[in-house]
Amino acid sequence: MKTHTSYALVLLSILLWACQPEVEEDNGIPLPVKTLVGQNAANTFQYLGSVEGIEDVEIRPQVDGILEEIYVDEGDFVNKGQPLFKINAQPYIEDLKNAQANVALERAKLRKARTELDRLQPLIDNEVISEVQMKTAEADYEIAQASLEKAQAIEANMQIKLGFTTINAPVSGFIGRFTKSVGNVIKKTDSEPLTILSNVSKIYVYFSMSESDYLYYSRMKNDSSSKKMSPDVKLILADGYVYDHTGRIDANSGQINRNTGSITLRAVFNNPDTLLRSGNTGKILMEQIYPNAILIPQSAAISIQDKKFVFVLDSNNLTKRKEIQIEGRSGKDYIIANNSLSENDRIVIAGLNKLTDSVKVNPIKSGSLLTTN
Repeated sequence: MKTHTSYALVLLSILLWACQPEVEEDNGIPLPVKTLVGQNAANTFQYLGSVEGIEDVEIRPQVDGILEEIYVDEGDFVNKGQPLFKINAQPYIEDLKNAQANVALERAKLRKARTELDRLQPLIDNEVISEVQMKTAEADYEIAQASLEKAQAIEANMQIKLGFTTINAPVSGFIGRFTKSVGNVIKKTDSEPLTILSNVSKIYVYFSMSESDYLYYSRMKNDSSSKKMSPDVKLILADGYVYDHTGRIDANSGQINRNTGSITLRAVFNNPDTLLRSGNTGKILMEQIYPNAILIPQSAAISIQDKKFVFVLDSNNLTKRKEIQIEGRSGKDYIIANNSLSENDRIVIAGLNKLTDSVKVNPIKSGSLLTTN
């Protein structure tokens, strides 16, 4: 009987143990975790800019008259020296003829004075006439000579004015909008130019930055550390695309505008396809290069007042909230100061609202689908 009782107790113990629920090990909250590594990054700065050709020349008349012909059309590309406009030249042709006639007259007067001087010279030598008469003749000759030179200068001036009746392109470039049409009277004193000729083989982009940004840029462009400002700049076009050619900052206004607290800089870009024209707008993109930066997704940081924190995992996968210092942005990532995080640190990059200090996390690969019961 005792044997049967012992056997029953053992059997009952086995059954009770088998019926107990299995206790699962607590691996923590499954959340995506990123292991940090050093990588190339660029902190970017953007500034609104306006585009101008390297030569924007106002085409203005040098003489008054009726606009007789226009040889080109708006938007045409013209070469240096190519005729653009023709002003009625007839008044200037007549002025030139009159000037040429005056030259001929004064030249005849000079010959007459020379002849008179030559006639009197023997008489002076033989003391037939007084020296006063000779000096008078010499003065008349000098007057005739000066009158001829004056007439020749007037002739040259009339020749120049006649040449100004054809307006040629001073540089190669693209023709802008016309402000006058054939038949209009045009004058040197007109407030508006006939058109603007733009040489856009290269273009300038003018942009402004604050005084503090300029001081930072000036300091970092010569920095010998790993945070050097790139000497090249990019141009983001109005449609959002990045222009194919990089440029360089080649000049600045040299003064801080006291009203705005900003300084204007100029970047030059090659424009071989003449895609860009005067009047375009865009954004200058400057980059500060970090060859071995620590990057974290912006979603991995939480803000508390004016500070930012991440959750770092220790060797037991327990969280610890850590304050970080942000040096800039590279795309959608933060660039972290060296003393904030290090390579091989592991941070939680999603589900941060579930975390406090010392919460256990079950690391999963970044981008994996999270499921919750």
